[in-house]
Amino acid sequence: MTETPALRASDADRERAVVLLREHMVEGRLTLEEFADRMSTAYLARTTEELEHLSRDLPPVPARSRLSPTRVVLAVFGSTGRTGRIRVHRQVSCLMALGNIDLDLRQATLDGDAVTIVALGAFGSIDVYVPEGLEVDLHGFALGGHRRVRGNEPPPRPGTPIVRVFAFSIFAGIDVWRVPIAWTQKSWGEVIRGIRSGNHMELGA
Repeated sequence: MTETPALRASDADRERAVVLLREHMVEGRLTLEEFADRMSTAYLARTTEELEHLSRDLPPVPARSRLSPTRVVLAVFGSTGRTGRIRVHRQVSCLMALGNIDLDLRQATLDGDAVTIVALGAFGSIDVYVPEGLEVDLHGFALGGHRRVRGNEPPPRPGTPIVRVFAFSIFAGIDVWRVPIAWTQKSWGEVIRGIRSGNHMELGA
């Protein structure tokens, strides 16, 4: 008895799968990094069975995360870091003076499909880490410092969350680091050194 061949997935099937994954991400079932990984797999899927497998471990009606959302990150004469499975509000303010801030969104969940980060820094550094594959939109100005996005920049995909950053620097460095999915376990320092040395280019999406 011959097996029924797997049904080929259409572009519309892939888009629906990504929209479903995004809903689970917004509800807190998937981190940004998990979403980016599954989204990439969805766009490469050849059959509907492969698409169904991406949400097989997710319930039909996700429950919203009960974690309190991060709204403000403050560092004055010191260092502050936010990492892990944090919940991120639609707008986050990073305020730094004579210190440094690390805001790691790789394992974060968002309250929506977009997050706006207002980064104000003087005499120090603010580093934001996002999974590669998410769209990053950087605006602002720097006086005696810099603002920039580092890492691979794959073409934006429909349904992808966007991270908007408004960076205002006075003798401070404000960087957004696109972290390859393969670098999930790397520390902040390892990510920065790896991207500065160009090692991320070998893993480009």
